[in-house]
Amino acid sequence: MGSNVEEEEEDEPLSPYARAFQTKRLNCSVVATIGIKTTIDIDTFKLGLETTLIKHPRFSSLLVSDKNGRGLKWRRTKVDVENHVINPNVDPYMDSPDQFVEDYLTSLTKTPLKSNKPLWEFHILNLQTSNASSLAILKVHHSLGDGMSLISLLLACSCKTSDPDSVPAIPKKKQRSTSRRSSGFSGYMRWLLVTLWWLVVMTMNTLVGMVLFIATAFFLKDDESPIKGREGVEFSTKRLVHRVVSLDDVKLVKNAMNVTINDVVFGITQAGLSRYLNKRYANENEKEKEGEAKKRNNLPKRIRLRALLAVNVRPSAGIEALAEMMKKRAKIRWGNKFGYVIIPLNIASQDDPLNYIHQAKASVDRKKHSFEALCSFLLNKLLAKLIGDKATVALAHKLVFNTTLSFSNVAGPLEEINFFGHPITYIAPTGYGLPHALMIHWASCANKMTFVLSVDQDVIPDPHQLCNDIIESLQLINDTCVKLKSTSVENIV
Repeated sequence: MGSNVEEEEEDEPLSPYARAFQTKRLNCSVVATIGIKTTIDIDTFKLGLETTLIKHPRFSSLLVSDKNGRGLKWRRTKVDVENHVINPNVDPYMDSPDQFVEDYLTSLTKTPLKSNKPLWEFHILNLQTSNASSLAILKVHHSLGDGMSLISLLLACSCKTSDPDSVPAIPKKKQRSTSRRSSGFSGYMRWLLVTLWWLVVMTMNTLVGMVLFIATAFFLKDDESPIKGREGVEFSTKRLVHRVVSLDDVKLVKNAMNVTINDVVFGITQAGLSRYLNKRYANENEKEKEGEAKKRNNLPKRIRLRALLAVNVRPSAGIEALAEMMKKRAKIRWGNKFGYVIIPLNIASQDDPLNYIHQAKASVDRKKHSFEALCSFLLNKLLAKLIGDKATVALAHKLVFNTTLSFSNVAGPLEEINFFGHPITYIAPTGYGLPHALMIHWASCANKMTFVLSVDQDVIPDPHQLCNDIIESLQLINDTCVKLKSTSVENIV
């Protein structure tokens, strides 16, 4: 046994989401690859874990059954860091280190975390790859927390390279201004009309979103496609592939089109998927109609493909608060508290590549201007009380399975950070265990941005081609923005 149980503290029951993630059909784990600029000193790394991460209640608790064997609870325990840091012997001079890392990450999806210790572990690979000198790979069960909470916790264990006494800073959301811009009766009426219109838009978007959400949980299913998972896809081994791109390239598109980073990465994802699916459908058409000339556009005219996005509905406690919690063992709100939104994917061949960004912005804005995430979260809690965990999990499984893929974008630190004295070059979080054949996760870190694919290779046998299509789409959109900017300057001159 890797841990000794402490009897002093009371066991803590699992939240509804944590219980759901412990079921067979939604048994999810998170895998976060952290690229390091230097070789990792194992002793220093372990000491860092002892002074930070293991002081967090979830990272120092066992998952146990209650006395009646009817439920699961968290029980605080003494953590032996040696049992959580895995440092395999690797050949530093191997021919294909990137392929080795990809195979190693894939192997992590084959084996569950051991239940005789807290449900997390770090794998250290002191191996030079294309984008890092070494890798720290965190594997953690999703029942410990949602993706945003876990990334925030990792950042709370870090510090700025430029100021070791300060925790990292992350981009902050712009707050909606509630002040009246003009005084007097006319200014008040204008403010009132804008507020009423905003409420109407929020209400309509929420109603439409929730009707489609509930319909998806019962019967509304995405069309079959080359990237749609089959029954039982949640149990298959997943291949984890990531690529690193320049955040400046993404920001160039953001600034040129006056949109957000979220809009850009979702638009790029749509463009990349369109390119990839066009090739897959072309291959299928070749098999069916040998000898016919190849078509430029092989995509179906109408196809329903949708992405499932997890949205955090709890105000962030802040990285500073998490760091303080681990120093003083203070209590803080923690766990899985998120709602789902379903967003349509515009899969089409566009003459103007910027249309992918325009369409992405329109889709994302509709979800921003709604309470769909909060309503889906509250609906899940209500169903768990009314019909029980088993039925709620069955509906949640069907909801996920009836969509095509999972998507997320996490805003990381604004500048270079150190993780236990090791400078980080990129962060690549992803997961597995949901009934999807494809999960796409984006994350930023200083001046770099990473996207990660988690794929079922029986459905998507060529994930590197999809990576290439996403990168080519980014380059094409970027080049188009540069040309438009040059044209605008010439017209002004």
